[in-house]
Amino acid sequence: MAAIWKGSVTFGLVNIPVEVKTAVREDHISFRMLHATDMSPIKYERLCQEEGEPVPWNEIVKGYEYEKGKFVVMTDDDFKAAAVESSRTIDILDFVKQEEIDPRFFETPYFLVPAKGGEKAYALLRAAMKNADAVGIGKIIMRTKQHLAGIKVVGDALVMEIMRFSNELVDPVEYNFPGEDTVRPQELQMAEMLVANLTEQFSPEKYTDDYREKLMKVINAKMKGKKIKYEEPDEEEDTGVLDLMSRLRESLEQGSGGKKAKRSAAKAEPDGDNEAEPVQKKAKPSKKRKTA
Repeated sequence: MAAIWKGSVTFGLVNIPVEVKTAVREDHISFRMLHATDMSPIKYERLCQEEGEPVPWNEIVKGYEYEKGKFVVMTDDDFKAAAVESSRTIDILDFVKQEEIDPRFFETPYFLVPAKGGEKAYALLRAAMKNADAVGIGKIIMRTKQHLAGIKVVGDALVMEIMRFSNELVDPVEYNFPGEDTVRPQELQMAEMLVANLTEQFSPEKYTDDYREKLMKVINAKMKGKKIKYEEPDEEEDTGVLDLMSRLRESLEQGSGGKKAKRSAAKAEPDGDNEAEPVQKKAKPSKKRKTA
């Protein structure tokens, strides 16, 4: 696989030649917009809102809207004046602990593959970072744009993740979240038991894109001229309330299916005069078959 970027990782006076290669691949089903009468692809035009006429590329400029309907026009020279100095290095500025980084900072992962002559220094940095449980934070310029980047150890590889800058994250204080004082000890005990019962070793291959698989079945069936059957769920109905403890207890019994879970749930029951907080119970949607 071709390299996206070639350069080096530097920390201190150590220089490691590397190549940046993709670590993920998109697997989306894409569609074209068609004219329903003759199946011709739809073409989008660049129309002037004032004149309603198509505008050629040589008459298009970039503008920053600082007020509604008011723009500052930017030229190529303006962008050159703001450009940071081009560099072929990823300078590690700091090493930080993994748990100190909000996961919202991380955006797109890439493999850092050692270039010829950089294998030993690569392995040395990897071992040092792994032993320290550290993430290297630095900056990289890719496609003329500067990015914040985090370098972490994943197995035998160094993985660079493009990161968001702090101003791109929404401050949690803008939302309201419930406090821990809303949780009672009995509810917490049963919730922890439920989490323990559902805990498994992470196996990513067991999680598949069900929608994509079903969509491809529909596409393949239509290609063969078959009629498509689809399921239309009923609207959800309010069937009353059920207390939180009962929902937790039923979840435990359903998950384990044994007397042990029932005995554990019984131990976590609150006193009779300590009523549980009611929550809404949603009805399971029934399935109807219709023919398209």
